[in-house]
Amino acid sequence: MTPGAQVAAAIEILTVIDVENRPADDVAAEYFRRRRYIGSKDRALIAGHVYAVLRHRAALDWWIARYGIGVEPRARSLASLVLVEGWRPDAILACCDGDRFRPARLSHTEERFIRDLATRTLRRPEMPRAVANDLPDWLEPHLDRVFGHGLEREMAALNGSAPTDLRVNLLRADREEARGALAAEGVAAKRTPLSPFGLRLRERVPLGNLAAFRQGLVEVQDESSQIAALLADARPGMRVVDFCAGAGGKTLALAASMANRGKLVACEVSQRRLDRAARRLRRAGVTNVERHALSGERDKWVKHHKAGFDRVFADVPCLGTGTWRRNPDAKWRMHPEDLSELVERQQQILRSAARLVRPGGRLIYATCSLLREEDEAQADAFLAATPDFSLLPVGRVWEETIGGASPGGEDYLRLTPARHGTDGFFVAIFERLEA
Repeated sequence: MTPGAQVAAAIEILTVIDVENRPADDVAAEYFRRRRYIGSKDRALIAGHVYAVLRHRAALDWWIARYGIGVEPRARSLASLVLVEGWRPDAILACCDGDRFRPARLSHTEERFIRDLATRTLRRPEMPRAVANDLPDWLEPHLDRVFGHGLEREMAALNGSAPTDLRVNLLRADREEARGALAAEGVAAKRTPLSPFGLRLRERVPLGNLAAFRQGLVEVQDESSQIAALLADARPGMRVVDFCAGAGGKTLALAASMANRGKLVACEVSQRRLDRAARRLRRAGVTNVERHALSGERDKWVKHHKAGFDRVFADVPCLGTGTWRRNPDAKWRMHPEDLSELVERQQQILRSAARLVRPGGRLIYATCSLLREEDEAQADAFLAATPDFSLLPVGRVWEETIGGASPGGEDYLRLTPARHGTDGFFVAIFERLEA
């Protein structure tokens, strides 16, 4: 594809995201699925244009508004090419020549716009703080309460791209064996600094083409998520529940920790996600998992299995602010009412999941959120409302399971992109008191 055709494809994808308010990765995947003639290199370049706009939409819109141009995907793409990707105006004019597969020619107003932007920088001192950090206005005070003067550093990390982290499947190989298998296929990987079972790829590759992936030696999982599963301390022979299993990433990690021995129940309200998890479980060689579809957090299954499990892992639905490196479009689909609704739902899930924990067992609460309302405040509220549970300090569990000192707090664990190089993640561990 020509550079102009790549830009045109990016504008088309951005338009669908705007109109249909759907996740960017879903829209892009569907776009490429319908155009299988687009090769992997072109896909990567198109996705790069799309995500450059999504990461910096607030700052781009600020510039567009100053020039009185309509805020729409084409204008955002033109501004992004100049301010984010560093294209020269003449290169943009050459790409936008009105050819069948390339964008329409620039109007005189658009040409003046990009030529003037070429003398500017993306960030300006007069920008509001939320705009300068590419945040929705309403979220800025929430994040300021968490990071304060460190907000700019954390948002800069969140507005970057995430590396590809893999978790080595201990049922198939150890870390060095998996690393060697990847190297044999020409893929360089280094050890993750926090997770003892993680590998970080030096560059992006199509994982589906790798034998190491197809044979179940490795699974895609951010290092923060690997750490959360390790802190569950699920051991062989235990009875364990992954209460919000999703597509099974942490279920796989828990099964590996249990060495396929004991009982692990993957619960999820979406049957489609459970079906996806089944394929991943087969590839990984996991045999101790029972999948169960719940009608909701108050499903009768919970009552029937009350106090029956050693570990209950609840990675609850949240705003996902910690995953913006991978899902930058998510921040623009959020609203204040979403946060209040999620906080209530998280409380309900915690109360229900707690019923499954036997005396002496543990409840692990996790989010991929950076907000106190979804993290520390929820943990504190649970402890206040549930006197038969006590806080098990994460620092102690880290020392017992991973070794050394916790890098993200002693009572609760908080990992962030700027401080730890991971997605934003929070973990709290509660222990049910013996009768």
